[in-house]
Amino acid sequence: MGDDMRGISINDPNCIQTVEELEAFIEEVGFVPLFANEIEGFSVEEHTAPDYWWTDVYEKDPWRWREIVAREKRIAYGKFFDKKAGFISLKWLPYFVNARRNGYDFDARWEDGFANRREKVIMDVYISSDEDGDSEFPERDILSTELKKQCGFKKGGYKNYPGIVTALQMQTYLVISDFVRRKNKSGVDYGMPVSVLNTPEAVWGYKEVTKMYGDSPEQSRQKIIDHVRELYIDADDKTIEKLIGKQTE
Repeated sequence: MGDDMRGISINDPNCIQTVEELEAFIEEVGFVPLFANEIEGFSVEEHTAPDYWWTDVYEKDPWRWREIVAREKRIAYGKFFDKKAGFISLKWLPYFVNARRNGYDFDARWEDGFANRREKVIMDVYISSDEDGDSEFPERDILSTELKKQCGFKKGGYKNYPGIVTALQMQTYLVISDFVRRKNKSGVDYGMPVSVLNTPEAVWGYKEVTKMYGDSPEQSRQKIIDHVRELYIDADDKTIEKLIGKQTE
C-alpha cells in the first residue's frame, strides 16, 4: 500500500519520523489533512515515509499516530477537510468552529431548522441542559459503534450513520477524542481500534472553542483561506474552497 502513497524518503531531513515531530508540524502549519489532496504538500502523508504506514508500529506508523494525537487532546482530530480526516491546532480550532457553524451552537441550529432529525438524535447524547436551560457539554466516552446502536441507526431505523457523523465533524460539532478497542464478554480486547466522538466543548471548554464567535463566520473563513494561500501559493481558490468549505448562508 505504501507504494501508492505520496510520501518522502525516511532519509529526507524533512521527513516526519515521530508523533512528537508530527505534533510540532501541525502546530507550525496550524491545520493539515491526513492524506494527500489537490494541494501539493498540504498533508501528513506527503511529509512521512510511505513504508511505515499501516505497519502497526506505534513509534513509526502515522496511521497509529493519529490515535495518539486524538487521545492526548492537545490538537483536534476528525473529518474536517472535504469529509476526510485531518488535524487542527487549538489556536486555529475557534476559527473553524466559527466558520463551519456559521455562528450557530447546535441547539440554535436545530431551533432555526438548519439541522436534521438524525443529527439531533446524535447530538442529544452529548448536549444536556442545566436548571436554567443553558447547554452543558459533559464528556461522553462512547464508542462510535455503540453510539450508532444507541441512536437507532439500524435496519428499519435511521440510515447513513457514517454520513451524519461525518457531517457533524465537518460542522465542528463533534471531534474524535480517542480510539479504543472493543472488548468481548470475557473483557479481552479484540478487533481494530474504534473512534470515540465528543463535542469540542466537552474536551476543551465552551469559551475556548467559541471565542471567535465575536467575528463574522466569513471573517474566520477568510482567515483560514488566507493562511492556506500563504503556505501554498500555487493552490487555486476552487481547490482551497473544496477543502476548507464554501461560505454558508
